[in-house]
Amino acid sequence: MTRLIQVGIGISTIGLLLLLIGLFPGLTGLEPTPGVGIVQLLTILSGLALFIFGALIYVKYTFYSKYPATLVQVIGTRLAMTGLLLSTLVGMADVLGYGSHGTQMAEPNVFGTLQAIGIIASYTVSCLGVLIYALGGTRDNDK
Repeated sequence: MTRLIQVGIGISTIGLLLLLIGLFPGLTGLEPTPGVGIVQLLTILSGLALFIFGALIYVKYTFYSKYPATLVQVIGTRLAMTGLLLSTLVGMADVLGYGSHGTQMAEPNVFGTLQAIGIIASYTVSCLGVLIYALGGTRDNDK
């Protein structure tokens, strides 16, 4: 089980690195462009997703490896995945054609204030799902 704990930490670390590279592309030595483009947005969303997946793996195999998931933990997992789905839908709204820019991608900046608020709110929902998963399990010493 310690290997799976280490895998969870590793996945979260890779996610955090991708998130930082997406938010601050100057860290890699690349020249940052004005605005947030599609590749940068995909990097941010991939980093967020890996971070949540790694956190769920870590919590499962650190605290509840020998116990089946409770209903509260299943709800927490689904809440975390729903938050990731919503953050992807909100972040990629212009790229998918239902955002404020529509299908016209004339501007290099495809990321607006409402999208940033939506991604942060959705990611907060994902983090809340991981927290619910962590607190919602039962172990023998809890009974």
